[in-house]
Amino acid sequence: MAMEVTQILLNAQAVDGALRKQAEENLKQFQEQNLPSFLFSLAGELANDDKPAESRKLAGLILKNALDAKEQHRKIEFVQRWLALDPTLKAQIKAFLLRTLSSPSLDARSTASQVIAKVAGIELPHKQWPELIGSLLSNVHQLPAPTRQATLETLGYICEEVSPDVVDQEHVNKILTAVVQGMNSTEENNDVRLAAIKALYNALGFAQANFSNDMERDYIMRIVCEATQSPELKIRRAAFECLVAISSTYYEKLAHYIQDIFNITAKAVKEDEEPVALQAIEFWSSICDEEIDILEEYGGDFSGDSDVPCFYFIKQALSFLVPMLLETLLKQEEDQDQDEGAWNIAMAGGTCLGLVARTVGDDIVALVMPFIEENITKPDWRQREAATYAFGSILEGPSPDKLVPLVNMALNFMLSALMKDPNNHVKDTTAWTLGRMFEFLHGSALDTPIITPANCQQIITVLVQSMKDVPNVAEKACGALYFLAQGYEDAGSSSSPLTPFFQEIVQALLNVTHREDAGESRLRTAAYEALNEVVRCSNDETAPMVVQLVPVIMMELHQTLENQKVSSDERQNELQGLLCGCLQVIIQKLGSSEPTKYHFMQYADQIMGLFLRVFASRSATAHEEAMLAIGALAYATGADFAKYMTEFYKYLEMGLQNFEDYQVCAITVGVVGDVCRALEEKILPYCDGIMTQLLKDLSSNQLHRSVKPPIFSCFGDIALAIGENFEKYLLYAMPMLQSAAELSAHTAGADDDMTEYTNSLRNGILEAYSGIFQGFKGSPKTQLLMPYAPHVLQFLDSLYMEKDMDDVVTKTAIGVLGDLADTLGSTAGHLIQQSVSSKDFLKECLSSEDHLIKESAEWAKLAISRAISF
Repeated sequence: MAMEVTQILLNAQAVDGALRKQAEENLKQFQEQNLPSFLFSLAGELANDDKPAESRKLAGLILKNALDAKEQHRKIEFVQRWLALDPTLKAQIKAFLLRTLSSPSLDARSTASQVIAKVAGIELPHKQWPELIGSLLSNVHQLPAPTRQATLETLGYICEEVSPDVVDQEHVNKILTAVVQGMNSTEENNDVRLAAIKALYNALGFAQANFSNDMERDYIMRIVCEATQSPELKIRRAAFECLVAISSTYYEKLAHYIQDIFNITAKAVKEDEEPVALQAIEFWSSICDEEIDILEEYGGDFSGDSDVPCFYFIKQALSFLVPMLLETLLKQEEDQDQDEGAWNIAMAGGTCLGLVARTVGDDIVALVMPFIEENITKPDWRQREAATYAFGSILEGPSPDKLVPLVNMALNFMLSALMKDPNNHVKDTTAWTLGRMFEFLHGSALDTPIITPANCQQIITVLVQSMKDVPNVAEKACGALYFLAQGYEDAGSSSSPLTPFFQEIVQALLNVTHREDAGESRLRTAAYEALNEVVRCSNDETAPMVVQLVPVIMMELHQTLENQKVSSDERQNELQGLLCGCLQVIIQKLGSSEPTKYHFMQYADQIMGLFLRVFASRSATAHEEAMLAIGALAYATGADFAKYMTEFYKYLEMGLQNFEDYQVCAITVGVVGDVCRALEEKILPYCDGIMTQLLKDLSSNQLHRSVKPPIFSCFGDIALAIGENFEKYLLYAMPMLQSAAELSAHTAGADDDMTEYTNSLRNGILEAYSGIFQGFKGSPKTQLLMPYAPHVLQFLDSLYMEKDMDDVVTKTAIGVLGDLADTLGSTAGHLIQQSVSSKDFLKECLSSEDHLIKESAEWAKLAISRAISF
């Protein structure tokens, strides 16, 4: 087969489609019929220097893809599959891979590095291949440069692949020694130096102990800083990337080096090439992120024993840092306003300036205002744009007291610039800055409004006019209008200054959506987002105009569905999504009060018909939006929604089966909840099908884990809707809830993402319990729940003992305690009395500062006292 494998791999890359297809089929068959031999052949191909570069590279790639996958369930399957292979065969494959690191072919070495890391990612956590790191590091310094480079690259990939706890400290020390030696300026080969720096970047998470040792840390920092001065651009850039990573991983160890780093970064920003300068600015953005997090977490008040003191690096460097950043703003590119993905020194500098403003607040204003005043009226567009950008960047962070007087002075100037400046770039940034003014300094919470009846008309006239400008300027004008409307969100039913202009604004936004060039610069999306916000934040006075908008948007949706019959293109799908989103907002708005709901109901049948037609399109985004809109419609129509169920049910089922687009599945689960609340017991005929599908979803290892918490809480919605009729599902739902509860109760050592997921899972489980207890309340069948009560109480106790619940879970958990006591009453009295939750947990919640938790606890206390006193 060996000769054949080479040919098949070459054919799989052939230009001839038929040949390629045949080769792909052959590879698939070989893999399915004899996996061990297949993997062995691929590793042999990769290791053989006599084979063509193309076949070797593809062999390595297929091998890598046989060890890892994006989808969690396939990843697990591949791991098990590899672990089950014959150890002798695996040893031969690994020997081939290690041998390839000495190959003269760069591609082969690099591919082998990645495959070795994938194997290490599977084996090291299972305490297999313990000799790997030792064998890579033995005599690394005597090896020829290409092999040294490949070895360092492999070490870097391994560090990226495995978690720090699977590599012991002795190996970590050896890896860091090899890496730092490879980075040293005495290393003559640039490829080796670059591989070493990249490896250090990946190994930083392993170096906790080394960074706690002053001597070792000094040495690592010196070598990294030296590498920022290398004559080779790629090395300088990678060294700065390392500094950025160090700034977030080891912020608390930086005080000793910060002055030197400032000098190095300032020089790079001023003099070096863009890729390096961008990383130098990123270092300071990263320090800002760290300090913003610390100040938010600790509220700025640090006691002597605070875990993570803030070193106020930004505050100390402020008078040097701000001028450096202001200078970068003048380095714009001619057409960056047209290019959505643009990123350059000016943009990085402005972003960093914005973060500095959030870090230090008022102190930044005096340092930036002279630059703005000096440049805002200059004849060179670059100076006007930089001044405008600087102003927009500092509007979040400093206090309204400091900013409102400046904004009041600047507002007229900005409006005039948006209309009259000859340069599009300046207009783009001006519209963005106006948006930031409205976002941060306009709203009911502020004492001194920047928008008054006196200037409101002028603002709207200018924004409406700007929506006719080139797409990128019009898009920013829509954004500014979005925040202008949002500021009146809490105005209640009192008159909003926008009311007299409502019709004009809506018409202007609809006109934007019909522009020929609305596809550029996200313009169409921005117009619909603004329209939705204008509708959402409107008041009773404009309700009749919102009702008039319904047939207009319906007609547009109808039009896209008709167009699709002729030709299906991405744009129609995107438009359907936007229109369904718009209708959802309108339905929520009109459905929230009786008089407007009455006017809206005349359109409900037609709207539902349109939504169902959207499901015929192939677009996941359009499906999501249509599903969300149907959820809103169910909420608005209440029990009347029953008439749509026969037609809608098949799409509901399709959504619940959509593992591929798991967001669609998650949204559908949410809509089942909306429909349950709307229909109550009228949902009963559909419950068998829905529960069967939900239970299938939960047992599937293909469905993304994020959909599981909403499924559990959906059990609660169904139980609340159908009450004691939920009896027949208890046998299936309760064991599922119990095993998930056990898994989620203990999370020692989990990372932040996992903790967040676990809390959402706990909340879903608790919402299910809550719905089930409430659904059975007052029914003769409540006793059916008694066998499950001990487990529920045990779950609540273990959550309390773990001490890592967030506030949402705490509130739901104490609520479940109340529901259990309320539904089961005295029969569960003795169980409740024995639980920790009914004493310590309840006591803690009763004295909580969070009024929602306190409220929930007071209700639980009442329910418990009734259950126990019988």
